[in-house]
Amino acid sequence: MSKVIIDDVAARAGVSIKTVSRVMNNEPNVSERTRDRVLAAARELNYRPSLSARGLAGSRSYLIGLLYDNPSPAYLAEIQAGLLEACEASHYSLALHPCRHEDPGMPAAVSAALAQARLDGLIITPPVCNVPALMAAVEERGVPYAVISDEAGPSGFAVTIDESAAMRDLTEHVIGLGHTRIGFIAGHPDHKGAARRRDGFETAMRTHGLGIDPAMVVQGYFDFESGRHGARELLSRSNPPTSIIAANDDMAAGALQVAHDKGLHIPTDLVIVGFDDSPLSRQVWPPLTTVRQPVADMAREAAARVIARLTGAAEPDNPADLAFPHELRLRQSSLGDT
Repeated sequence: MSKVIIDDVAARAGVSIKTVSRVMNNEPNVSERTRDRVLAAARELNYRPSLSARGLAGSRSYLIGLLYDNPSPAYLAEIQAGLLEACEASHYSLALHPCRHEDPGMPAAVSAALAQARLDGLIITPPVCNVPALMAAVEERGVPYAVISDEAGPSGFAVTIDESAAMRDLTEHVIGLGHTRIGFIAGHPDHKGAARRRDGFETAMRTHGLGIDPAMVVQGYFDFESGRHGARELLSRSNPPTSIIAANDDMAAGALQVAHDKGLHIPTDLVIVGFDDSPLSRQVWPPLTTVRQPVADMAREAAARVIARLTGAAEPDNPADLAFPHELRLRQSSLGDT
């Protein structure tokens, strides 16, 4: 079977080759009716425009880059799923660029990669977007970008949830179960989101007249092992907590393993809750009460906004500030079998 080319799409849609090119490049001044007809013809013929040819034909590369640093596999998978959906809808491709946010040479390396790869836009995840030198380099290059966070510069968009409010709601759920001695495993100190989650925990505790006992707050790093370590530390106290709130599900799962090792029954002896609603939260036993943040939806919106700026499409109101709603997912780790 011969390869489908742009001429075939033009013939099927009854338009010129130039019109097909304009539709594939998301250029303005094409009627919706014509655009729909061309896209329908492309789908029927299974036509895929050549990325290299499109890049050579103009100043764009049709590449959106994702900058990330060692996130949990589930988080990265959701981010990629949302980005790919938005990119494919607009005939862009996604380029992954892993980073080490603690490397002082990372900002310069990313800046060089931007120039070499000719990335049209960027999606930047925590903690990479929390590195001031990196964000300054991105702003200097003038590349449209979005961060999965609540702070962006003039060239960027911020897409997030209110992490402080979400953790406040989660903490109030635990307090509502009658718990007053609550342990907290904090997230990675380099993540701004970790500070916001801790703020939500402390706000809820103070609102309900419960003090913040330093012995009940331990440092974690958003990974399973730090959750294990934090839980062992909390449960070794002379007056241990009756519940543990972890700043993400990986750490909550680590705490859950320690509780099982100690023969504690969840939630009768100890309530454990997490944050993120990752697949792991549903795979452990008992399943974790947690906070759902719609990561794939957030990533999809982030990419759509960057592409809209690149193509000159209408941008939404308040383009630099979009907070998605969060949702408590109440499961057996706090409620038992009721």
